Parts: sequence; structure tokens; C-alpha cells
Amino acid sequence: MALRCDWAGPEQIYLDYHDTDWGVPEYDSRALWEKLILDGFQAGLSWITILKKRENFRAAFAGFDPDVIAQWGEVEVARLLTDTGIIRHRGKIEATISNARAWQEIQSREGFDTFLWKYVDGKPLQNAWQTQAEVPTQTPLSVQISKDLKAKGFKFCGPTIVYAFMEAVGMVNDHLVTCHRYEDVAKMGR
Repeated sequence: MALRCDWAGPEQIYLDYHDTDWGVPEYDSRALWEKLILDGFQAGLSWITILKKRENFRAAFAGFDPDVIAQWGEVEVARLLTDTGIIRHRGKIEATISNARAWQEIQSREGFDTFLWKYVDGKPLQNAWQTQAEVPTQTPLSVQISKDLKAKGFKFCGPTIVYAFMEAVGMVNDHLVTCHRYEDVAKMGR
């Protein structure tokens, strides 16, 4: 049996996410935005809750197309507040719409991918944690990225959310060194 990071499991959807998605460097601007939004929806909840609803979120939020979502208003907010397949939190839904507009600004200026990946010089930071207890919930870098995102108009992107996002999109390799994914993910950076 493969050794995994302590947080992965026991449900198969969680194991699959850990083994195929988490920590893999993501360089697509739209996909990065989707993951940041989902991490924002996770605030106060467990990731497994979001993971189980991820396909519902994609359907409800037009495939996480920020150009579509940026045009939304109160009609769409009201519709989403009745959608039992997602997290029905007005603040998070409204933040998704305003974050789509903020994404458009960054995307048109330099690309959302470029904006984010410049913080790590385009290459994932490689940590070497032995235990889950060593893994931080935020770092000075996640604090800075959070501050910069907020300055650009983003909401629900505090330092802890940003660090979880950085882990998920492979900006930082936080697989434990004993995890079967550690070496593979370490080799994936551009």
C-alpha cells in the first residue's frame, strides 16, 4: 500500500484527489482561479465537503468561466442561494462574482498565471516535511499574496486560504517526504 500524506483519506474521492490533483503544478489561469474560488468556499469547512460538491460547483458556476461570472448580478446570486448542490453562502457567492471581475483585470494586464507564479519565480517551492505537524497553515509568502490579491479586489483570500491554494496548485510541494507522490510532484515544475 502506498504511503500518503496524513490528511488523505479514508474516502476514495479524497485519496484520488491526493494522488492525482493535489500539489500538481497548475499553469492555466482559469483553472487557478477555480481552485482559488473553491478554497475560498472552503473557509470554515472541511476540504472533503468542497471536494464532494466540486462538480455541482462547476455546473452552478458556468464551468468557472470568470468572463461569464463577471457579468452576473443579483438574479444569479438568488439562484445560487437556492442551489442545494453548493455551499449557499451569500458572501462567498458575491465574492466569486467580484473575484471574477478582479481576475479579468489581472488577466488582461499580465495573465493570472503569470501574476501568481512570479511569486515563486515560476517554479514550485520544494519543502521537505517529515510530519504533518511541520506543515504550516500560512507563510510570509501567503500573507503577501493574500495582501496583493485583496489590493486587486479579491475577497475570501486570507493567508491560510492562499496557502492551502498554493499547496493545491503546486506552487509549493507540501507532500510529506514519505509520501509516494513527493518525488513525482517535485519533478513536475516547469
